[in-house]
Amino acid sequence: MKKGFVALLLVLAIIVLISPGIIGRLAEKSIDKNIDWAATESQEVVVTSQGFDRGWFSSEGQHRVEIREGELQNFFLALADSDDRHDLPALIIDTRLDHGLIPLASMSRDKGTLMPGLGSAVSTVSVELTDGEIFRLPGTIYSAVGLTGELRSRLELDAGSHDFDGASTLWGDTTIEVTTDSANGDIRFDGSIASLALTAEGEHVDVSQVAFAGKQSKTPFGFSVGDVGATMHSMTVQQLGESITFGPLSFNTTSGVDGERVSGRTTIDLENTPFGDLGTAGFTADVSLVDVDGVSLGYIVDAFDRLQGGGSLDDFVFVVQDDLQRMLVAGFELRFDQLDISLPQGSLSSKFHFVVDASEPDPFTWTSVLLSLDATAEISMPTELVEFLITIDPQMNATIGMGFLRRNGDVYELEATFQKGLLTVNGAPMPIPIPGLQ
Repeated sequence: MKKGFVALLLVLAIIVLISPGIIGRLAEKSIDKNIDWAATESQEVVVTSQGFDRGWFSSEGQHRVEIREGELQNFFLALADSDDRHDLPALIIDTRLDHGLIPLASMSRDKGTLMPGLGSAVSTVSVELTDGEIFRLPGTIYSAVGLTGELRSRLELDAGSHDFDGASTLWGDTTIEVTTDSANGDIRFDGSIASLALTAEGEHVDVSQVAFAGKQSKTPFGFSVGDVGATMHSMTVQQLGESITFGPLSFNTTSGVDGERVSGRTTIDLENTPFGDLGTAGFTADVSLVDVDGVSLGYIVDAFDRLQGGGSLDDFVFVVQDDLQRMLVAGFELRFDQLDISLPQGSLSSKFHFVVDASEPDPFTWTSVLLSLDATAEISMPTELVEFLITIDPQMNATIGMGFLRRNGDVYELEATFQKGLLTVNGAPMPIPIPGLQ
């Protein structure tokens, strides 16, 4: 019994006293690995280590985050009214890592924990301006490195405000939690922002009650799939004495891989959307892409990402034309199960369904694609809405006269099909000149 008790004390001593130094090195490598992975995932930012002072029970490190290229850089340059990327500030992240299978050192700070793992960390973020001035951002990031190297980080930001260079920012309580696993490329996240208000140069943007969550996994095709959902209560934009309010907004998307094929579905529900002369509208969409060729889609997504760093739409079309052709030859299905616009005069309801059957890859012709296309469309509008649209654009009368819209009681309808190169609208065939079939 006594020997067993001594052995137990020895094991505890190893865990508590000796393991921190060993685990600290493992935790340091895990953090660097996750940072390298995150930088690879986002080609628009570059993360560099400014040093890591590893101690026995705790370590301290600093990392620098800079926007390197792409749409994100263009967005911030536009805000800064500059063309020079060196005019953009950098983020400085300072981290204290308490390591050990049982991180006892973390108990001396806020949000310390005794949960087993490779380490427990707390980070603060500062902004380095182009003139060298550095100021600390509010909020704290609490992180934990799991035994398998999984990194869980949680940002906690209490409500507050900040004035800077003639602009003011006001925010509500904010929490954001992100879990990354560099071993398999998975990422999970969720968060909520009670409110966010920005005022600068007579313009004001106010966003309230934002929440989001999701899980993404890397695919062999270079992009990620999974589930993402987000909600927003409202967004108000005030400019030149005018005020526009959008929302509520709900967005959900899910996607997955089955062999060489990728499928996904997206739903959007947006209320109170300004719609020009038609008034305030609601928008609802339910879109599915089924069994698209993953390899071709991966090349197209990669080309689109590279387009964000500079280039024209013509360049993009030229680069992806071969991949687009391969995707069409492989076949897929595109469905708009709901595409509705709700207006004060009534609701426009529509459904669309496109099926492209697989065809011979060589030689590729657009004629063969059209012959392999099976498509349907259904559109319905109340008479009150159609009559209102006629007052805005009298050419709507021509649409009715040509038979594209057919009255059925209190609604106007369109039912169209396209099969084997033949278009039928409301039961009437309408030949389409297709090259090669003349």
